[in-house]
Amino acid sequence: MHDDAANHLAFERARLVLPGGVNSPVRAYGSVGGDPRFVSSASGPYIRDVTGTEYVDLVCSWGPALLGHAHPAVVEAVQEAAARGLSFGAPTLGEVELAEEIRRRVPAAEHVRLVSTGTEATMTAVRLARGATGRPLIVKFAGCYHGHVDSLLAEAGSGVANQALPGSAGVTEATASETLVLPYNDLEAVEQAFAERGSEIAAVITEAAPANMGIVPPLPGFNEGLRRITTAHGALLIFDEVLTGFRVSASGWWGYETSTLGASYTPDLFTFGKVVGGGMPVAAIGGPSVLMDLLAPLGPVYQAGTLSGNPVAVAAGRATLAAADASVYARVDEVSTTIADATSAALSAEGVAHRVQRSGNLFSVMFGDLAQEVGTRSYAQVQASDTFRYPPFFHAMLDAGVNLPPSVYEAWFVSAAHDDTAVGRVLDALPGAAKAAAAARR
Repeated sequence: MHDDAANHLAFERARLVLPGGVNSPVRAYGSVGGDPRFVSSASGPYIRDVTGTEYVDLVCSWGPALLGHAHPAVVEAVQEAAARGLSFGAPTLGEVELAEEIRRRVPAAEHVRLVSTGTEATMTAVRLARGATGRPLIVKFAGCYHGHVDSLLAEAGSGVANQALPGSAGVTEATASETLVLPYNDLEAVEQAFAERGSEIAAVITEAAPANMGIVPPLPGFNEGLRRITTAHGALLIFDEVLTGFRVSASGWWGYETSTLGASYTPDLFTFGKVVGGGMPVAAIGGPSVLMDLLAPLGPVYQAGTLSGNPVAVAAGRATLAAADASVYARVDEVSTTIADATSAALSAEGVAHRVQRSGNLFSVMFGDLAQEVGTRSYAQVQASDTFRYPPFFHAMLDAGVNLPPSVYEAWFVSAAHDDTAVGRVLDALPGAAKAAAAARR
């Protein structure tokens, strides 16, 4: 492991003006150690840092770069939009066209409200659920991340249906008490929570396929079970597809699970982000018109944003979705399978107990005997895994020119731009990284 001088100096400079030297915590390499790479440019499957060193990128801006970095059609659309004006604070046809494309891909999103961030989308969905039901409580699952909304930054208290304790300084106990945190993939716990507090629960919010505690796929029938329970108690089901939406399939995880895995259910509300903006700050809430029209100006649930539906940002989103055809998803699926299988083979060759967990074309590595034997199905099991093996694995890949997520709790992403050359560089780096993981000690 080594830190070159240019990145180190950039990090030191950043720490003089930015808290922790970053504008989003995971970028600081806190869980893997060392100095973060300061990126100067990106193109296709590659990023380059301030030294000019090139890396095959398996972060893809945490998901948005489905087509690869700086895709020509997206760049051209942004340049043309910027030339017409950066922001108007007025309606544009571009935002209508983006909403129409979202509805085309996810017909259950009859009406769409565009916002700027995934956090804003989930915050609005929760407010809308409370406004629609007149109830105060929200159910979420340990390990699922829904942005830095106060009431959703909560850790589980003792007992299945206990009210949550604050998961961040600055979040009051009163705010956290509006959230019930349950173990993921545990329908019995959900049944119990509704048996005890069902008349108070406005909604269950869940990542459609969790990818913020590493990849922890929903067990077969879990999402359908959530739909059954919420319907029985008059609560809403909110699907957080900020990460999975338009990445794991043309219609996100809901589309993947219902069309490919044979599930049959429909959430009440969807939240989208990342891919829907093509790398620009765009997110969205969608659902049936009867619910969505409770938002102002038609209804009593207030939401607003000066930059919502920004013309430059929606141009990037429209161009990304326009280019994301069947061949794009087929290539992303193919590359993710190749890299996931090769990662598992390299670790197995070194005798490292592990499991590469997958949700469609999203994947991540879980280390340890339990993971290998039965997989990790909840946040508690993820926390109990051999996470100490990831930092040396990460740095060995980085030294070999492959940029992985700087946390074992994050998903790996590929793009349609990852050609055979880029994939080959990843495969070449894996044996050395597997040796580093095997040699790791607590």
